[in-house]
Amino acid sequence: MVDGQKSPGYPAHWEADVVLKDGSTAHIRPITPQDAAGLEALHAGQSETSIYLRFFTYKARLTEKELKRFTEVDHKSRVALIVERSNAIIGVGRYDRLDDPEEAEVAFNISDAFQGQGLGSILIEHLAAAARENGIERFSAEVLPENRKMITVFNETGFDVKRHFDDGVVMVEFPIDPTEKSRAVMESREHRAEAKSLVDLLNPRSVAVIGASRDWGTVGYSFMEHIVDGGFEGPVYAVNPEALELAGTFSYSRLSEVPGPVDLAVVSVPRDQIMGVARDCAAAGVRGMLVATAGFDDGGSGLEVQRELVRVARVNGMRVIGPASLGIVNTDPAVKLNASMAPGLPREGGLALFSQSAAIGAILYAAASRSGLGISSIVSAGNRADMSGNDAMQYWEDDERTKVVGLYLESFGNPRKFSRIARRLSQKKPVIVAKSDVMGLRLPPGHEVRATQAPLGAVDAMLEQSGVIRVGTYEQLMDVAQIIESQPLPAGDGLGVLSNSRALGRVVADNAETKGLKVAVHDHDLSLNDGLTRSLPRLKHHLMTVLEREDVHTAVVTLLPSPGITERAVAEAIEQVGAETGKTVITVFAGITDPTAPVDGLFGKLPCFSSPGRATNALAQIVRYVQWRRRDFGSFAEPEDINLNRAEDLVHEWSQRANGTELVQLSDEAASELLECYGITMVPSAKFADADAGVAAANRLGWPVVLKTQDQYLRHRLDLGGVQLNIPDEASLRHNIMRMTEVMEPYGATKLEVQHMVDAGQGTILRAIEDPLLGPLVSFGISGDAVLLLDDWAHGIPPLSSTDVSEFVRSPQASRKLFGYEGVPPVNIDLLENIVRRIAILKDNHPEVALLEINPLVASERTVSVLSVDIRVADAARRTDSARRAVSTHSY
Repeated sequence: MVDGQKSPGYPAHWEADVVLKDGSTAHIRPITPQDAAGLEALHAGQSETSIYLRFFTYKARLTEKELKRFTEVDHKSRVALIVERSNAIIGVGRYDRLDDPEEAEVAFNISDAFQGQGLGSILIEHLAAAARENGIERFSAEVLPENRKMITVFNETGFDVKRHFDDGVVMVEFPIDPTEKSRAVMESREHRAEAKSLVDLLNPRSVAVIGASRDWGTVGYSFMEHIVDGGFEGPVYAVNPEALELAGTFSYSRLSEVPGPVDLAVVSVPRDQIMGVARDCAAAGVRGMLVATAGFDDGGSGLEVQRELVRVARVNGMRVIGPASLGIVNTDPAVKLNASMAPGLPREGGLALFSQSAAIGAILYAAASRSGLGISSIVSAGNRADMSGNDAMQYWEDDERTKVVGLYLESFGNPRKFSRIARRLSQKKPVIVAKSDVMGLRLPPGHEVRATQAPLGAVDAMLEQSGVIRVGTYEQLMDVAQIIESQPLPAGDGLGVLSNSRALGRVVADNAETKGLKVAVHDHDLSLNDGLTRSLPRLKHHLMTVLEREDVHTAVVTLLPSPGITERAVAEAIEQVGAETGKTVITVFAGITDPTAPVDGLFGKLPCFSSPGRATNALAQIVRYVQWRRRDFGSFAEPEDINLNRAEDLVHEWSQRANGTELVQLSDEAASELLECYGITMVPSAKFADADAGVAAANRLGWPVVLKTQDQYLRHRLDLGGVQLNIPDEASLRHNIMRMTEVMEPYGATKLEVQHMVDAGQGTILRAIEDPLLGPLVSFGISGDAVLLLDDWAHGIPPLSSTDVSEFVRSPQASRKLFGYEGVPPVNIDLLENIVRRIAILKDNHPEVALLEINPLVASERTVSVLSVDIRVADAARRTDSARRAVSTHSY
């Protein structure tokens, strides 16, 4: 269907690319009248049994009247979504609103050839998302008892499905609001499907190199040579119309001439040939394309070609790695795939690496090689127009050969999905992320993503919330990775320091303590000056004694050169003791000038460093990660008193008033009504025109009162006279009104309001925004100089668990004031966390809320009070990480 055939009411945002259970892709979109022929073709290709189970009778073909009814829908009360593969409809799902406007009946028809690929559950998810937009809350369906596949699909949605028999059919009913269980089910299916996508590419049965060249030094030549020389176990086909023989194999002029099926196509052709190659791959049934071709980052036609490449690939069931990819590597002895520009297959091991640009990929490969790290697999995503680090993490989560995951990120496209996947993966395996401090603010060439407008530190806070080990450079990534890949994870933060130098040992111990490690023992009496036969046994005895202590979980052996004893001999002895005890041991060889000595990288299974600072920094990060993994992650359960339906109606109504990018600022009454939907009560205030009206308002609100200017900046400035507290009576109020009017007149802020005086306490600020990159973001700080001058904020990405909320309010440096400070009693932290949690849920539920700021949120011993709130709504774009499964255009 072309764009011109879409009706004005066509909901284009319902279109999505989806991943099936077998890892292939398809396209889902709303039906149109032009789909009648395709729908009839789907019906005609079905078996008699499938037609009977769908229509409760057999019909050889659909009538013109039926086709018209099925394809002409209003996209509101009658909705139909089709799934396409290679220009053919392979599945259709629909709902029709019933007499009860909050309920709709659903029905599905899946091509016999694609049954069992998860299309039914995908269609339910997307139909449910569309239905919720249109005010529908429940689905129902009539299913024949023998249609066990469809009944199973409903039962496995994660929704609260109820069934009963009625007149020979099974009646199925369920609410369609996402629940914790239904989200978990969707994420589990998404995980398995996206992981399978990369399984097929990293474990191909056959490879074709399209653009393979006989010219040494070219990309096509290198790929062909490296795949063959790496020992790939399957057939490798060279495709080049100008050569008969390449790398010792026969060359084919076109992919269609290759005698066998091709799982992976490695493509290195000029950009203007890429679309022809993509269509050839689609026609040949290729599972995925690795596109090494660069030149898509010109900001114009290149991006258009890149988008079209992905579109053609996905609608034909293929995944794409690249463009501008350095390649992929799988060291599994059963595969031995080096489809990359790396000259040799790396040593097999437990480190998985992901990079974006080819330059960073080459740096990571070289750094891992220098460190002696073993690799499980490598993915260089290039411009990552399709396959992303999210897909790679989905794969590595289940890959038994991968022990630690390292990612170097240059841009983000879908941080919410990254955060969700990384948090789950980090609970099983360490994830190390290297990124620059300006990532998200600047976009690399060819990376078609959004930039963030969030405060500095927000991206780092998201990473910390996800449990990843965040580093700044690829060197730091390798420092952490070499310890994790070779050693057991520490059981705690107790550290033993051994050294043959008092001064050096003290430096290491002090450095470790500043990074949060607990130095349980500092043994600086180690002497290695008695020759090999005496020194090594002494070293092993000292180290064993330290490691046998229960309060020592890790040992750092830091040594200066000793005459007559080599670093290799020392390393072998230390490695042996570490292996016997099963505890983490690392070594620092300081002052070594011999380039052949094992001073940086792995010596066998022993991590070696030349810098004490690098060693203790890497170790401290690993210990913090272990502590994160062992914590109670809390619950995401929402309070039962939230009125979500009312809130959605209000926000939708307000957002319709926004034109383009403008924001609609809510009145105090409207803001208070929205907060009430989330169980949050705002302390009422009253604006007034003169002193008599102010006194009347105070009588109504209750004494004592607070007087303040309506100016959004000066109303918090006690020092400038913009607020006066604890006014006890009418006479005092009249005097303060006169005085404040005079003081505020130079600022043009003479409009005043009065509010009931709440318990004195600590002022805080709670802010929530909708960021173009991060999506919902909440921030929290202590009122005053901490946030105004020192930028002392905590940031978090909803959804926040109960543990996330607890850590969130304790993250600002000034948060110590909440727990008793200089004689001031601690605040009611439970009430404060309750409001923070509810605001995070509100922001997660409503992308239209562009800004929500509670300032001040006053916390005391007994109460937490919302004194002022600024809420602004917009006609917001839909987020890329909704409840329905879809392959994002901006993966990251």
